[in-house]
Amino acid sequence: MGAEVDQTTFTREDRKRHREKVRKGLDVLARMLTESRFDFERPMAGLEIELNLVDHDCEPAMRNAEVLAAIADPSFVTELGRFNIEINVAPRRLSESGLTLFEESVRRALNEADPRVKEIGAQTVMVGILPTLRPEHVQLDNLSENPRYSLLDQQIFAARGEDLEIVIDGVERLQLISDTIAPEAACTSTQVHLQVSPDDFSGYWNAAQAIAGIQVAVGANSPYLFGRELYAESRIPLFEQTTDTRSEELKVQGVRPRVWFGERWITSIFDLFEENSRYFPALLPISSDEDPVAVLDAGGVPSLEELRLHNGTVYRWNRPVYDVSDGKPHLRVENRVLPAGPTVVDTLANAAFFAGLVRAFADDDRPVWSQMSFQAASENFVAGSRHGINAEVYWPQVGHLRAAELVVRKLLPRAAEGLALWGVSDAESGRYLDIIERRCLRGVNGATWQTAAVGRREAAGESRDEALHGMLRSYLDGMHSNEPVHTWEAA
Repeated sequence: MGAEVDQTTFTREDRKRHREKVRKGLDVLARMLTESRFDFERPMAGLEIELNLVDHDCEPAMRNAEVLAAIADPSFVTELGRFNIEINVAPRRLSESGLTLFEESVRRALNEADPRVKEIGAQTVMVGILPTLRPEHVQLDNLSENPRYSLLDQQIFAARGEDLEIVIDGVERLQLISDTIAPEAACTSTQVHLQVSPDDFSGYWNAAQAIAGIQVAVGANSPYLFGRELYAESRIPLFEQTTDTRSEELKVQGVRPRVWFGERWITSIFDLFEENSRYFPALLPISSDEDPVAVLDAGGVPSLEELRLHNGTVYRWNRPVYDVSDGKPHLRVENRVLPAGPTVVDTLANAAFFAGLVRAFADDDRPVWSQMSFQAASENFVAGSRHGINAEVYWPQVGHLRAAELVVRKLLPRAAEGLALWGVSDAESGRYLDIIERRCLRGVNGATWQTAAVGRREAAGESRDEALHGMLRSYLDGMHSNEPVHTWEAA
């Protein structure tokens, strides 16, 4: 989302040219798929984690520019809100102790950054939604300085033609009006990238969709938004609503939302890019001078900048990625359903669970998505985000059962199989999957720990605001310990 842009206004001709370039890029992608142009012999995995910034009173700190300057590490970059930053971890192979090296790399980067951040009166928090965030913190003035963010804000509201109403009915109810996309900055996520071959892509994407609701249920860590207890993973409905370019009339007509679970299983990555082109007008109609057909005909690798930029403004929970690295094109599945935190080890346990399951299911002779409807996967996603680890979900040959029970009975063994196929050692796999198992057996994840801690404080006479601040202080202690959240003491 944070790529630099130069252009700030767009003409009708800009939009026409961009649409033509996206369609030409789609034709070129089809050729590249047919001609087997992609690198996939040594597949890599990648990781991105978005972080919040707070001051010493656990209030949001609108200081990401100063924080990034103090950290002075190119792996840390800007994010949408001034109280957000992101760490991008160098990609690596899972077969070469990749999960452990990811964990060590993130912990080392955060430990090195921490004293520098504290020197300017801030600290980082790895949590899906910052519990102490209030509506006055998510105003237009608190968007990051990167011009792309203000441009996206302008284009989304130009498409909507009206202010944004956010309504979330959860344990409590939230209703507010916003004239900016800034509330989206409340959503801080973990993104896991898996490089796959063109022939295997549809299997990995379908598998990722099938398990998305289970992932959210087990990893939920965003129960509070603007002081209200809403969903176990309130990021999901918030993100869906804050980037919605549709008016009420267009929703009724069935126009697809830009934050999209999807509507069908696919047979090729081409299906997803074709849907992007067919269903979604460009938000940032910026065009390059590249002629991708000429580049491909000359034996080169086209960047397909328009196709990639457009894809970056269609916010699928599992996104297809076309990219070029070291002069070679490759494809990735980007899993975007997970919140940040609570700890680095929890985050890597979530990533291991995802990577193992999709690998195992993608290799099945009778894949799971051939045994369940896409609608069932979508309903699981809603249930997982609303109810978290206690959600009731559907699974083929089992029927309806609690997500935690499904994970322990059926999915953890499959995740272990998949990690073995990636070349992950039993010891490494066991360490991370054991965290998922114990989370499920104890019924404790980030969301349940937060709500229980706040509930105890409120029962002792604290106000909601006091309870959220006190809980967050205890949360920070647990986060820095890097002990899994299911082992944390009551706050």
